Amino acid sequence: MPKMKTHSGSAKRFKKTGSGKVKRSHAFTSHMFAHKSQKQKRKLRKSAIVSSGDYKRIKSMLPK
Repeated sequence: MPKMKTHSGSAKRFKKTGSGKVKRSHAFTSHMFAHKSQKQKRKLRKSAIVSSGDYKRIKSMLPK
């Protein structure tokens, strides 16, 4: 059986944590900051954990 290839687009967007969860970054962080509040921009800086429904789809793309 051949090795499973990592989905390179997913590898750039997601990282696995030590406990096996998947980390992601927030959307809406590239432009148009004038109308976003400081609180919103501050919260968007932090990473988030992928939800359980999305984790099922993403785990096959990140085999290692």
